[in-house]
Amino acid sequence: MKTSSRLWGIFSGSIGNLIEYYDWFVYVGLEIYFSKEFFPSGDATVSLLRTAAVFAIGFLVRPIGGWVLGIYADKHGRRAALLLSVSMMCFGSLMIGLTPGYQTIGIAAPVILLVARILQGLSIGGEGGSAAAYLSETAPKGSRGFYSSFLYTTISLGQLLAMGTLVLMQQFFLTAEQLQSWGWRIPFLIGALISVVGILLRRNMQETESFEKHAKKAKKVSAIREALRHKKACWMVFGLTLGGSVGNYAFAAYMQKFLVNSAGMAKGTASLISVLSLIGFTVLQPVYGALSDRIGRKPLLLTFGILGTFGTVPLFTFLKGTQSPYVAFVVVMAALATVAMYSSVSTITKAELFPVEVRTFGLAVPYAISVSVFSGTVEYIALWTRKEGHENWFFWYVSACICASLITYLLMPETKKTSLIDRD
Repeated sequence: MKTSSRLWGIFSGSIGNLIEYYDWFVYVGLEIYFSKEFFPSGDATVSLLRTAAVFAIGFLVRPIGGWVLGIYADKHGRRAALLLSVSMMCFGSLMIGLTPGYQTIGIAAPVILLVARILQGLSIGGEGGSAAAYLSETAPKGSRGFYSSFLYTTISLGQLLAMGTLVLMQQFFLTAEQLQSWGWRIPFLIGALISVVGILLRRNMQETESFEKHAKKAKKVSAIREALRHKKACWMVFGLTLGGSVGNYAFAAYMQKFLVNSAGMAKGTASLISVLSLIGFTVLQPVYGALSDRIGRKPLLLTFGILGTFGTVPLFTFLKGTQSPYVAFVVVMAALATVAMYSSVSTITKAELFPVEVRTFGLAVPYAISVSVFSGTVEYIALWTRKEGHENWFFWYVSACICASLITYLLMPETKKTSLIDRD
């Protein structure tokens, strides 16, 4: 593949991923505004619990998306699967942005919300494996960690764009009453619009040489049978994802609500802290990715596992009692700098475990199962433990999940040295 085609492919795949995750995370940032629109209740926490349950259901269908789109990508190409996933995300955002509230159409409102999130869950479930396979196969051998890190860079940029949109509306354009009433719809409609850009970009992507070389063989291979031949690698993907994704959602996605509900900060202040810390988190992705090309993936994963296992409970406990937004920012940034050691190398580590004919399926399904079972319920568990008066249980839960991944990191090989991408 020519350098220009490689760079265009990495750009198009990354931007499309950014757009998808903007659409996905907009829901998280705006729940505090639209929860009562779909689930009226006299208790704000109860309304949030219900919208969080819908969010969790969106996660639970991600393995199905990974399964279906993973097989599709391994049979028909990464480009075709990436184009399909961004189209599904576009339609889901449009549905949420245009659906009337419960007071207007009754039970149909939360039903449509649920259908839209299921559609987006299927989309994001297929996106992860397809994008990871595409970036890892497109990147040059000596820089795979650096280029593959842009997958999580664009994930965090998508989250940052979602949070930034909310902050701009909060600070400059709309009052709290307007946001609560109708303003929350705007980011979803923006997401549907920019998804069209993602569709156009991906239509002009070039398929990877690795897939084209093995395309005829891939169409004859049973994805399930081939994945079973690599079941150890599938378990590794599940294990290394578990703690990293839980940590990511706890410190990035849920942190805004934690600072509001538990630390007692204003919504605008909490959103600003989340945005600024996400900027630092985003910048660190390619830095750590490039470092992994020199020292390997495993040292970074081990460092994250150790710091996350022993530092999570003290960090959350400290944050709960702090009143200073400046101190809170420093602590949150330290947490995300640790999580970035996982996120920056997770894409390439998983891709290096599988051969080309099952790479997308092998990546997507165990990853999506791990994320849906554990990450998708992070917010719900956090809100439930708070409601029950035992919020510290959530802190220990996050720590335990990271500890489980630490065991995986200790047992797995250094994939930089054993990469199956080199055998394509």
